[in-house]
Amino acid sequence: LANECVKINTQPDSDASSMQTTVISQKRSYIAVAVLCYINLLNYMDRYTIAGVLLSIQNYFEIPDSTSGLLQTVFICSFMFLAPVFGYLGDRYDRKLIMIAGLIVWIVTTLGSSFVEKTHFWVLVLTRALVGTGEASYSTIAPTIIGDLFTGTKRTLMISFFYIFIPVGSGLGYILGATIATATEDWRWALRVNPALGGLGLLLLVFLIPNPPRGASDNQGGATMESTSYIEDIKYLLKNRSFVWSSLGVTAMAFVTGALAFWTPTFLFRAQVTQGLRPPCNEEPCDPLDSYIFGAITVVTGIVGVFLGTCISKQLRDRVPNADPLICAVGMLSSSPCFFIAIVLATTSIPATYTFIAIGETLLSLNWAILADILLYVVVPTRRATAEALQIMVCHLLGDAGSPYLIGAISDALLKYNPESPSWDFRRLEYSFLLCPFIGVLGGLFFLMTSLYIKEDRKAAELLASGNNRLL
Repeated sequence: LANECVKINTQPDSDASSMQTTVISQKRSYIAVAVLCYINLLNYMDRYTIAGVLLSIQNYFEIPDSTSGLLQTVFICSFMFLAPVFGYLGDRYDRKLIMIAGLIVWIVTTLGSSFVEKTHFWVLVLTRALVGTGEASYSTIAPTIIGDLFTGTKRTLMISFFYIFIPVGSGLGYILGATIATATEDWRWALRVNPALGGLGLLLLVFLIPNPPRGASDNQGGATMESTSYIEDIKYLLKNRSFVWSSLGVTAMAFVTGALAFWTPTFLFRAQVTQGLRPPCNEEPCDPLDSYIFGAITVVTGIVGVFLGTCISKQLRDRVPNADPLICAVGMLSSSPCFFIAIVLATTSIPATYTFIAIGETLLSLNWAILADILLYVVVPTRRATAEALQIMVCHLLGDAGSPYLIGAISDALLKYNPESPSWDFRRLEYSFLLCPFIGVLGGLFFLMTSLYIKEDRKAAELLASGNNRLL
């Protein structure tokens, strides 16, 4: 690791000194994490509300699978391309103000998307793209604030609480969206609850979230770290092998989870229609049973998986320096055959399919908190927001930005072989889904590569954060 890393001030200026003496109580830090978890819950609820009412949306706008997948793709694309912008701002400017501005944009655009008329589908696409603006600002910056409030095992635990709301929020998005759409007989009402809850989150963010100095928990009263140029930050991250390989692993994970999360309720509904267990849906609102079940599975497996992964990491990390990426590799490599079996069994046994989906989701959820912790301890504090942003951009660009659309596009391409058959509607989506387990295996290999470099890169980041920028 070369000397071009973080600049050190051995005698900080008055502003830096005053920031360094800022003490944030443990109580306020815990409250801050609770608020950040609440907003993260809302983010993921909103992201998968659309998936929970997808059958109704398809009927309302009369759109095919590929166009349906576009709703998720445009959201992820805006989220992805704006993340580096907010990463740059988050390493240099007031992080709290950036999150407040982003949350306001998210509330306004989410609410606006619920008033789109049937003849203006393109407006729904546009508003879903704008929703990504708000989420990019929050998802990029919030983990870095937690990283500056806690250190060591407490940081790992707090990050676990934060990331457990990814699967919990996703699952509740299916359930809440389907429940509201059924109760009101209008899918658009499903998009109006999250903005109301977001208003409360905005108030909590304004009044209860502190803005700790960057690197406050790592410096421990030592040297003050200055921000460097964006080009220097990117060069540093590209030379950080643990960051590069883990980002590729996250990308494969995002591809799989993005495709499965968006299409699984529709896939299982079509499987049951093919078996004669349920009638086709010709007008909305459609039967939301699969959204309920899949949402509940996502919530439970998410909680179990994140806590299980955190506990295993805490037990092994001191004895096995590269335990974290190895756990992630096991999670990816073992979940892939579970998803493959679930896809194949959908034609014969829906309960068995749900069982293997639950096992696969639990194994994938082992990784959520561990991956965030890896980034925090292999990257120096003044470059963490940029690292979060770059990882978000890559994992979405090559992962879940395209996977929902790609699955839908493959499904539509196969339609021409038997356009009039309801059973073929299921089969073409099934064949498209088979891509996911193979991408999962690739992700596991990327995490194995991460394990080769994690010890060296973590030690380098610790020395730099402590003020030692010698050639390592």
